[in-house]
Amino acid sequence: MMPFLAMPTLEVDGKVVSQSNSINRYVGKLAGLYPKDDWQALLCDEVMDAAEDISTRIAHTIDLAEDAKKKAREELVAGRITRYLRQFQARLKAARGEYFADQRLTVADLKIFMWVRWLRAGVLDHIPKDLVDRVAPLLVKHSERVASHPGVAEYYRRRKAA
Repeated sequence: MMPFLAMPTLEVDGKVVSQSNSINRYVGKLAGLYPKDDWQALLCDEVMDAAEDISTRIAHTIDLAEDAKKKAREELVAGRITRYLRQFQARLKAARGEYFADQRLTVADLKIFMWVRWLRAGVLDHIPKDLVDRVAPLLVKHSERVASHPGVAEYYRRRKAA
């Protein structure tokens, strides 16, 4: 069942909810990865919502015809993706450069970590895989920091073993 005709969904006690950031906040609270302080929670939410916004814009290009996809993605690279990368880097700097909120790993860090991995993976035609490295090198360092976090590293270690 998809209440809003979209993925992801989460079922809890037979009840289905959707919307990725809502799920992220819920699971983040259960796992201790969501700030209790209202201001820090707002900073976390801002980053997650902005990441969702730009990811959705990229996703809208996936099924375009090749010429239209190339044009749309080149425009995104020249405009919004670059702007978002710079803004995320500025938010990271404002939060002392290591994490986006609460001076510790939160769901906002995990969301950006996954987005940066997607951009750097080279799977998005017409989006240079070195874009993040060129435009927002602090996000690359952030991704490396998140990847080396014990819980994240263990998750990927288990995935490789399976």
